[in-house]
Amino acid sequence: MDFLLEVLVGGLLSGVMYSLVAIGFVLIYKTSGVLNFAQGAQLLFAALTFVSLVERGLPFVAALAATLAAMVVIGLAIERLVLRPLVNQPPITLFMATLGLSYVIEGAAQLLWGAQVHGLELGIDDSPIEAAGIFISQFDLFAAAVAGLMVAALVLFFRKTRTGLAFRAVADDQVAALSVGIRLPRVWAAVWIAAGVVALVAGLLWGARLGVQFSLSLVVLKALPVLVLGGFDSIAGAIVGGLLIGATEKLAEVYIGPFFGGGIEGWFAYVAALAFLLIRPSGLFGQKLVERV
Repeated sequence: MDFLLEVLVGGLLSGVMYSLVAIGFVLIYKTSGVLNFAQGAQLLFAALTFVSLVERGLPFVAALAATLAAMVVIGLAIERLVLRPLVNQPPITLFMATLGLSYVIEGAAQLLWGAQVHGLELGIDDSPIEAAGIFISQFDLFAAAVAGLMVAALVLFFRKTRTGLAFRAVADDQVAALSVGIRLPRVWAAVWIAAGVVALVAGLLWGARLGVQFSLSLVVLKALPVLVLGGFDSIAGAIVGGLLIGATEKLAEVYIGPFFGGGIEGWFAYVAALAFLLIRPSGLFGQKLVERV
């Protein structure tokens, strides 16, 4: 039982990091209907910029502030130069735009900082600690705490600020939001900035775990099963979906993996998501599409 709990807790803590990546998708999709495939490139750019500035002698706080400023500028540029000219275009056009944008951002990262692999240290040891007979990674606890604080900050922002209320109005009904004087470009800019901040936090955590390299942008693929389970337009769904995916893949690797020779953790989440998609296409918390004929 102790081993089962240890595996389960480890999976849940990993799931929190998946949720953090998925939230970046949800923020963009909820307000503009765009599946932002460039989220992984933004995550990579943030991590690579931060670690490169630190390696060049910039203090931790200054490097963090400079990277945050860069992500704000990128978010504003994406809204102004990419999203705004494509307003009212078909979803596939917007998706292809973000797909191309991901390669542009990755190319810019390589042009600025090079393509070598970097180690990223956040000052948190990855050694396990014992709690009630269960060994838990200190870094996983730290990452879960940071992700929890990020989610709490986003909830407060969207519920207690004028911009957050405008975001919720646009997410519910863009036409109604326009009719009461809400400026969509301003809301979209704020949302892309928020997605950039989420990408920065996720990039630092995943970069510390996996190393800062160009394959880091593929972390977004882990968010896809999370979005399928939780729903593409729900922050709560991203959190619950991340926890479910994290726990499921760890338990499957330990208890089902030996029957397949091991190594199923990398793909089991997609099988589970596909099976769930056949049962509930909108996800646990996603809005169901109702059409009147």
